[in-house]
Amino acid sequence: MSLIHRADSLLLVVDIQEKLAPAIHDTERVAANSVRLLQAAAQLQVPSFVSEQYVRGLGPSLPAIRTAAGHARFFEKTHFSCAAEPGIVDLLRASGRQQVILTGTETHVCVLQTALGLREAGFDVYLVADAASSRTPENRQAAIDRLRAAGVGIVTTEMVLFEWLHRAATEEFRTLLPLIK
Repeated sequence: MSLIHRADSLLLVVDIQEKLAPAIHDTERVAANSVRLLQAAAQLQVPSFVSEQYVRGLGPSLPAIRTAAGHARFFEKTHFSCAAEPGIVDLLRASGRQQVILTGTETHVCVLQTALGLREAGFDVYLVADAASSRTPENRQAAIDRLRAAGVGIVTTEMVLFEWLHRAATEEFRTLLPLIK
């Protein structure tokens, strides 16, 4: 795995939804870190996408996600994997970006299946571990272990932010500093 380059990456936030979020372990951190990444992506012109699993049953994305993702492309899905949903791989490919920065819930279901499906489709996938979780820590950890073994990069929110920025002493760095502190 190489460094993350903002000119070659996109952000995909998976299923951080109103009716599922209360059951997710460490949901506040997952949502907050996904919001930070969405805000940074907007400022740095990194294309962002937000999936919502069966909205009628699980509700829409959390309000904080919806607010931060004003620039993002939303799509509803019924497959667990975003990559299995008709047209989504083509939508992501149309961005011209090769690296997928992945956050969301549940790590061992939709996030895992999305990551593996996108790897099969030829993308380089990076799971943001502190912006992804499941109902139980055990399921989250099992998914991270499996994804690491499958060649998915395991990163943190700050790793993504600093790799997108690439250097300090720039106006972009000063602008994004509140998201880091």
